[in-house]
Amino acid sequence: MSKTIKKPSLLDALIPVIVLISMLAGTVYVFGLDSFGPNQVALIMAAAVAAMIGIKNGLDWKEIEQGMIDTISLSMQSILILLMVGSLIGSWILSGTVPSMIYYGVELMSPDYFYLTACLVCALLGFSIGSSWTVAGTLGIGLMGIAAALDLSLPISAGAIISGAYFGDKLSPLSETTNLAAAVTSNNLFDHIQHMLWTTIPGFIITLILFFILGIGSGSNVVIDDIEILQAAMQDTFTINPLMLVPLILLLTMAIKKLPALSTLICGTVAGCLFAAVFQSDVVIALADDDSLSAGAAVFKGLFSSMFLGYNSVTGNEALDALLSKGGMSNMLTTIGLVINAMAFGGAMRRTGLLERLVEAALSRVKSAGDLIIATVGTCIGTNLLAADQYLSIVIPGQMFVKSYEERDLSTINLSRTLEDSGTLTSALVPWNTCGAYMSATLGVSTFLYAPFAFFNIICPIIAVIYGYSQIALLELDKGQQQAVADKG
Repeated sequence: MSKTIKKPSLLDALIPVIVLISMLAGTVYVFGLDSFGPNQVALIMAAAVAAMIGIKNGLDWKEIEQGMIDTISLSMQSILILLMVGSLIGSWILSGTVPSMIYYGVELMSPDYFYLTACLVCALLGFSIGSSWTVAGTLGIGLMGIAAALDLSLPISAGAIISGAYFGDKLSPLSETTNLAAAVTSNNLFDHIQHMLWTTIPGFIITLILFFILGIGSGSNVVIDDIEILQAAMQDTFTINPLMLVPLILLLTMAIKKLPALSTLICGTVAGCLFAAVFQSDVVIALADDDSLSAGAAVFKGLFSSMFLGYNSVTGNEALDALLSKGGMSNMLTTIGLVINAMAFGGAMRRTGLLERLVEAALSRVKSAGDLIIATVGTCIGTNLLAADQYLSIVIPGQMFVKSYEERDLSTINLSRTLEDSGTLTSALVPWNTCGAYMSATLGVSTFLYAPFAFFNIICPIIAVIYGYSQIALLELDKGQQQAVADKG
């Protein structure tokens, strides 16, 4: 006797979402900026609620569980990439690659064009370390102090810092959100980054022009002491010269040639380790922190420690130590946990038919590619408003809209780009979002005051919608991909 499976109602589909949002609101209220881990518990509990609704509608637990496992399996390559990104960051800091990028980047600072140069330097730093939060919490704090000393607008300065930090974060292969957007949509990391250039570069050019205009006449002859102190501290610890940028050039060259992301990251990590052993041996041995070992064994321990645990900076310069104490596989495990739990939630929602029902409601008025893009942007912004977390604004809409893009013969790389254009960037514009709260607390300016000047974060979602309706830079599925989608059902 065949069992009858009842089609879920819209209420059925909304219940897990309401439960998830309620639990996320609770974790943000109770844990504040430390809600990243508890949010994962909320995801897996919401997955359990979705499973219960599926069972109510006639599905077996084993079917739902298999759906969760199948969805999680899609992210395995991305999980390996995240682990290698952690190793890459640790090895590049140890090799002097990241310190050299920072050193030469901050030399662009000019008190005559403070807003413009602040945005550029934060962009370079964001790209080099892949973290907008770290940029704001280190160099950003110093730049806000400089802005105050120069009697410049603090809201505009904060907007310049955030715009630059998010630009660099968005295009960095070291960024967690960049890796997450590619992972959720099952896209190659470097293909995803390359496709983002269509919206990111025009958005950043417009941003720089606006900051240039705002900075006209705001010059000063004040010496930027904080920048010089930071550079001196890096020179005291690392060998700083352009040669240290070779691992970066190698990584970019392999990425441009579209070699597999995982192998590219492995090669970049190996190059970082070789440069660390040759040019920064004292730093490597100091990181090992074990006088009982021979020099060779200490180098071995230091290299492997940086790749697994990350680099731990103890120079005594608080800004530099905060900037460089990062990386390592172990520091990626929380993000990997988020990927697994988010995919489990998406798998449960998908297998029970709840995700499809939600998408039907969301897309009921979608008639064109432009409508689909604006629906994605709206859902990402809505998730940032309701769930108060940028990672979830990538994961939840990413899970919801994959099939919709494929059904319209659009590559899901358009989706991954839009997730970043709207989910990643608008998170800093919401006061109660973890990103908005962090930026406001760190830079000392209310979110409502700096938000109008975070030009890059505002412009990119608008460009994404314009591209959608004008059919610019929308990559379509090729015939082989269309057949694969048809076979998948």
